[in-house]
Amino acid sequence: MSACWLLPLICALSAEADIFPLDSISNVSTYYFNYFYCNIWEGECQPHQDDASQQVPVGDLWPGFPQDYTGLLHQWYCSLGQCCESGDCRITNNITGLAKDLQTKLHGQHLVQSVVLKAVQGFINSPESNKPLTLSFHGWTGTGKNFVARLVADNLYRDGVKSECVRLFIAPFHFPHARLLDTYKGQLREAIRDLVLRCPQTLFIFDEAEKLHPGLIDAIKPYMDHYDNVDGVSYRRAIFIFLSNIGGATINDVALDFWHSGQNREDIGMEDLEHRLRAETLETQGGFAQSELMSDHLIDFFVPFLPLEYRHVKLCARDAYAARGLEADEATLDEVAKAMLYVPKEERLFSAQGCKSIPQRINFFLP
Repeated sequence: MSACWLLPLICALSAEADIFPLDSISNVSTYYFNYFYCNIWEGECQPHQDDASQQVPVGDLWPGFPQDYTGLLHQWYCSLGQCCESGDCRITNNITGLAKDLQTKLHGQHLVQSVVLKAVQGFINSPESNKPLTLSFHGWTGTGKNFVARLVADNLYRDGVKSECVRLFIAPFHFPHARLLDTYKGQLREAIRDLVLRCPQTLFIFDEAEKLHPGLIDAIKPYMDHYDNVDGVSYRRAIFIFLSNIGGATINDVALDFWHSGQNREDIGMEDLEHRLRAETLETQGGFAQSELMSDHLIDFFVPFLPLEYRHVKLCARDAYAARGLEADEATLDEVAKAMLYVPKEERLFSAQGCKSIPQRINFFLP
């Protein structure tokens, strides 16, 4: 079956040979070597940051490719067994799994569980949506922003964050030099367009988004707007998630006020946070405040991540042990939780590090 598609494909490539420069393929391969070596979020790596071509996966392979051949490639790709009768096998859209993961794996974040599930489910169930889904995650480091982005990717795509339909950008890693802003703009637009052409539903994650240059955000703003298409390409089935520490102080103040007043943490609602979170985002120096995403109201949901309490840290420690096939008793979990830093100091209420460092910390408690 695949052979019947391979011949016309070769002919197509011969007719348009000039649109597949070998140096572009080399750049893409080098980028992905670094990308997977760094293991998405976790690896220690030193990218060649002065080489602009290594910052984002350039999309030279696709933008000039004729639309007729794009359809041909899609059919050929499906003939190799990568597509299902119901659509593209790379896309799973397991909303039930997402709901379960948010409920059982995410601790102390009732607002996140509700808002993210509602937003993603509504988008998936509305194929005629008039704009891409744009979410902005806010809160202290370690409260679960990266973790939830992973859960979304894991449940919407067969290969999770390593899917061909998912792209992660880390602001200081991929866009470190202000002097290369114009280069980054072109590369980022090209990378997004490339992925949208290759996948019917895409996910873009921007970590440390507060460090993005406003000009860089505005360069991709049209892809998140209410347009039928941009230069002949529709971006309405894309999801954009921005992760930021902006608003952490505001979120913590609200949580602390509830605690001081004797109210339950679970009684904190979006009405207590959303307006203040938007206001702080607008007042903060950085890409968000100065970008048209804010002035044009293109962010669909501001998602607040509450600071974690001692009891939540213990649950994270339990999960970290379980991930290693170990079962820890209450005394051990207490020891791990006590080793964390808490604020305010006099009350030791909120974990200053969240759950991010727990997998490394439990190494000290292993026999």
